[in-house]
Amino acid sequence: MAGAIIENMSTKKLCIVGVILLIFQVIAFLVGGLIAPSPTTSVAYMAIKCIDVRKNHHRTKWFMPWGPNPCEKIRDFDEAMNSQIEANDIVFSVHVPLPNKEMSPWFQFMVYILHIDIAFKIDNQIKENAEVLLDVSMAYRDDMFSDWQQMAQAVETRKLKCTFGAPKTKEHEGKFYDCEVLPFMEIGTVVHKFYLINIRLPVNEKKGVNVGIGEIKDIRLVGIHQNGGFTQVWFAMKTFLTPSIFIIMIWYWRRIMLMTRAPVLLEKVIFALGISMTFINIPVEWFSIGFDWTWMLLFGDIRQGIFYAMLLSFWIIFCGEHMMDQSERNHFSAYWKQVGPIGVGSFCLFVFDMCERGVQLKNPFYSIWTTDVGTELAMAFIIVAGICLCLYFLFLCFMVFQVFRNISGKQSSLPAMSKVRRLHYEGLIFRFKFLMLITLACAAMTVIFFIVSQVTEGQWKWGNLTVEVNSAFFTGIYGMWNLYVFALMFLYAPSHKNYGEDQSNGDLGVNCGEELQLTTTITRMDGPTEVYKLARKEAQE
Repeated sequence: MAGAIIENMSTKKLCIVGVILLIFQVIAFLVGGLIAPSPTTSVAYMAIKCIDVRKNHHRTKWFMPWGPNPCEKIRDFDEAMNSQIEANDIVFSVHVPLPNKEMSPWFQFMVYILHIDIAFKIDNQIKENAEVLLDVSMAYRDDMFSDWQQMAQAVETRKLKCTFGAPKTKEHEGKFYDCEVLPFMEIGTVVHKFYLINIRLPVNEKKGVNVGIGEIKDIRLVGIHQNGGFTQVWFAMKTFLTPSIFIIMIWYWRRIMLMTRAPVLLEKVIFALGISMTFINIPVEWFSIGFDWTWMLLFGDIRQGIFYAMLLSFWIIFCGEHMMDQSERNHFSAYWKQVGPIGVGSFCLFVFDMCERGVQLKNPFYSIWTTDVGTELAMAFIIVAGICLCLYFLFLCFMVFQVFRNISGKQSSLPAMSKVRRLHYEGLIFRFKFLMLITLACAAMTVIFFIVSQVTEGQWKWGNLTVEVNSAFFTGIYGMWNLYVFALMFLYAPSHKNYGEDQSNGDLGVNCGEELQLTTTITRMDGPTEVYKLARKEAQE
């Protein structure tokens, strides 16, 4: 009777925890959908054509498209030709942001793409494999009257990939090519209020620089930055989740340390997963509001990579620890074939990220995709990482198949086992199926919400209620994986209750030397997990 009461209490606790986690999951989606604005905003800029008639074009002068000291402008290149202004004397100027607005540290990052409007002309067509050379400078200031301070300067090339949808005849002169947008710039912090971009297209016919690129009419930029309101909601979530995961992680490890045995591999991996989740949650982004930390995007990629590597490793080890084939696997080295592809793939993606965002710390205009060598190198890293990911999922699917095959074999022989051994395997089977269901649900929700966020317009409207789908995706999925890690540590923490000899012998017929835990190395006196206690009750019934 006492055992039944205890198990009923344990079941109620699990149900209560499950309901609480589900409520938090719904709240995570609602916070993004109803409170946060759209994650990002895009702003289109048209470059103003300024005239630089100074000798040798010294860089001490910055060309403002508007404001207190605007540059001397021209409307188009026909006006420049009529005024005998050379192409080398034209500077394309873009002021960020638009008039009467300011940038904010809450915007977190700036990504810009470049679009060049090129008109068809029979005697000035775009040659095959044409490249445009850009001499780009960027400056900043924090009020409208201070001097501009140079932030970055570089000479970059971009490949033109353009098509012309009409016959290339005299009648179609003046029509525009259909050109792909080009990567232009990426900055991982927005600490200043105003930015100025000056772009030159230097022409040198002897060296073939900017020759055969068609008749350029205009240059347009599209800037993308994170919305300040979304940033505040995101920071608030991270600030709330950090102590939550940290506290359950300390509680989980303390439970393990109170036992008379050493931690098993699965428990160590769950603890490492909690550490990696805490590493992601720590809201170091708060410091980016006051400090010029341009490496925050790269740091965020590294944090996510560590978490995903630990999550994939956990799934492999979790399956291996539930094989029920009596093989000794309580060592990380036993999984080197399955975990190896994770390490190789993670290393390839890390090198790729360092080659892209690592270089952008010094040169924000750099892109690894702008050269043939860079493109081949990037593709090589991505392909190798993709192959490793495929190998990993093959290993994982094979291990899941083996576990279910072993489960089927054990289930058929359960009635012939002793009560202790039957409870042991029923606990293993219940735990594996339970976590597999949760894992598949989390993975399915991640994929579904990602697809929905891509195919929808970003908002759902129900009467007067507007739901930001993309924001709900970010906050909901982020909260979901936090709850997943939280549930893992709660369900797999050894119980602090010590079942006495009378209860053990009376209810189960268990000798004090027999093992009751779901893992093969944990003895009865260390206490069962919460999941085991639930399975134990079901087995008794």
